[in-house]
Amino acid sequence: MALDSALRQRIETLLNSNRVVLFMKGSPNAPQCGFSAKAVAALDALGVDYAHSDVLQDGEIREGIKAYGEWPTIPQLYIDGQLIGGSDIIEQMANSGELHGALGLPPPDRTPPTINITPAAAQMLRQAVEDAGGEVVVKLDIDKNFRTRLQLAQDDPGAITAEAEGVRVQFDLSGARRADGLTIDWADDARGRGLVIDNPNAPAPVRGIGPAEANERVAAGSLILVDVRPPDERAQAAVGVAFQTLDGDGIERLRALPKDTALAFLCHHGGRSAQAAEHFRGLGFGNVFNVEGGIDAWANDVDPSLPRY
Repeated sequence: MALDSALRQRIETLLNSNRVVLFMKGSPNAPQCGFSAKAVAALDALGVDYAHSDVLQDGEIREGIKAYGEWPTIPQLYIDGQLIGGSDIIEQMANSGELHGALGLPPPDRTPPTINITPAAAQMLRQAVEDAGGEVVVKLDIDKNFRTRLQLAQDDPGAITAEAEGVRVQFDLSGARRADGLTIDWADDARGRGLVIDNPNAPAPVRGIGPAEANERVAAGSLILVDVRPPDERAQAAVGVAFQTLDGDGIERLRALPKDTALAFLCHHGGRSAQAAEHFRGLGFGNVFNVEGGIDAWANDVDPSLPRY
């Protein structure tokens, strides 16, 4: 498409106002395509501040940026007004350290992580590599929420490689830092049958907490209670201790808390609060609870005067 002067000016104003700009689908907190998610993950791993433009919310920018940089796909990363490229290039440059240099950051730590592979798991992995022709390696991806994916892949000279029990395991730059100390085991027990990864760096799982204990800890100041119900439900029945909500900028306020803050989430019966608790665990909070039974159980165990609904 021909790029008219007004649209060109909009794009250049954005680029001139921000050193780093990512044109993407969705937002960094909620990417709307896998390629945008990969670009966000690479930038977040560097800890760099960047502006973003959600092209799904602006059709003119979506088509205009393609013409502006003569680059046909989204996402697109610009640094100092210069087009860097799309998600694959961003990821490659982040892993090689080139992106650090472009951003003026010190070279990345490419020290291979220390990993452990049990003999049983090593045997299974070596057999899998052999069955695939022996020209592949084990690739382990660990995203910022510590979701882990293990697969066989072609040897990547730019990846960070660790070896244990004769098995080569490759990581991208951010995954390598999240992997230090993890163990790959083979299970055939109550956990199921297959490879099991134990990562000591992952946030602790969400734990259940009874209403009475939650009430005591909130009163003592050692726990923040978050009522995830909408205002109309809270108007029907609300706990008698201090609590926070997700209304307005509530989520952002909570996200800004130290990651070791003790958080307990409350809803009607415990379902919605469990989802909210898992969300904050995924953000890196390691001391997260779900109030078992919700406010319905709170009425039984703490305050019988609370209305039921």
